[in-house]
Amino acid sequence: MTMLEDWRKTSDDKPGAALRMVSGLAFLMAGILKITVPSLGAAFSGQLLAASIPFPELVKFSFPIIEAAIGILLLVGLHARLSALVATISMVIATYVHIVVEDPSLFPLQPVEPIGPLVLIAILLYTVFRGAGAWSIDLRESLRS
Repeated sequence: MTMLEDWRKTSDDKPGAALRMVSGLAFLMAGILKITVPSLGAAFSGQLLAASIPFPELVKFSFPIIEAAIGILLLVGLHARLSALVATISMVIATYVHIVVEDPSLFPLQPVEPIGPLVLIAILLYTVFRGAGAWSIDLRESLRS
């Protein structure tokens, strides 16, 4: 068994599945909103510049797509642990951005304090350690092996 197959093992954890799906929906919506709502895309771009994130133009265009893709993977429970790990790393960076950026206008839909990222980190770490849970492709694959 490969490490990736081992990481897909999960149980029929319904509360964990609900948490996974909530985090997936949050990531999917955040990615879509950054792409489709110009003011939110501009705020995200401003956050990147204010926090001195490297390659801000590349991140401005690529991260919302990656964010939406992670959201879809979490929603359906496909490679959920790996997706949650990547999402956790992005939320650690988001926490940093919330801490160093002092302009409240760059956070139009959320408080300047890193409340959202910290809550998502807790939820995502549950998925990293417990797996996708019920109603997931990972569970279906776990039961086949």
